[in-house]
Amino acid sequence: MDRRPLVIGALSGAGAALCWAAGFVVAKHGVSIGFAPADLAFHRFFWSAWILAPFVLKDDFRNLGGLGWTRGLIVSVLSGPPQALIAYSGFILVPLGHGTTIQPACAALSGILLASLLLRERLTARRIAGAAGIVAGLLVFGAEALTTIGTHGVGGDLLFVTAGVFWGLFGVLLRLWQLSGQRAIGITAILSIILYAPLYLLIYGVHDFVRMGLWENLLQIVTQGVIAGALPVFLFARAVVLLGAGRASTFPAMVPVFSVVIGVLAFGIVPSLAQLIGMAIVLIGFRLALG
Repeated sequence: MDRRPLVIGALSGAGAALCWAAGFVVAKHGVSIGFAPADLAFHRFFWSAWILAPFVLKDDFRNLGGLGWTRGLIVSVLSGPPQALIAYSGFILVPLGHGTTIQPACAALSGILLASLLLRERLTARRIAGAAGIVAGLLVFGAEALTTIGTHGVGGDLLFVTAGVFWGLFGVLLRLWQLSGQRAIGITAILSIILYAPLYLLIYGVHDFVRMGLWENLLQIVTQGVIAGALPVFLFARAVVLLGAGRASTFPAMVPVFSVVIGVLAFGIVPSLAQLIGMAIVLIGFRLALG
């Protein structure tokens, strides 16, 4: 039996999770040194759009390749600049470990619940147990936010909850509308150039980019626009093809672990004991819910 497709699929899925984790860590770094969430959202979507544009423009752009502008705008809100602005704003209020765990966890949790409601997927006992585990882990993060950060910490956690729910609904709509994730992200990138980039430049201009310097901007462009923007789209799509959607869906659970490793090695960001406990509980919930 040729195991190369399985190995390549596993490496692709893990690579996608690693890319997403790098995006989280570098976004937190960007916020901590003075980038506004709107700046990071611009870097995240404007540059990746030029890489992903050919996959959208090769079809009839007048109706977004058959998706339609209404659905295209919905997809762009759930997975584009509005979702990113919510997530990046959360990093202003809470530590890295909160965002890198809460958002993926809530994406998985909302995905399970919405798939049951909208797609009529059966809620098995294993999935219910996994969802309960995710909720238990999230409560640990909420307790830490309330006791060590304050009410604004809870607000930060709720921003990541919202961003995760957006992403969970995005995933369910992809299945409902039979739209590939690769194409959906490409459409989001194109609409970001048309709608978000002009609005951003009108309001903010380029002052923040000049103020932050060449190196910090390049770090965000490469990480947000390429490593966390375009690259994981292709890697995750490859994992789905080689492993199937069920197996591939487990790889986002690796994002919190990779984020901790990158955060410690690159920026010396060490998670608290409560964050590690909450993360471990969430990962167990992930394994049950997506396994």
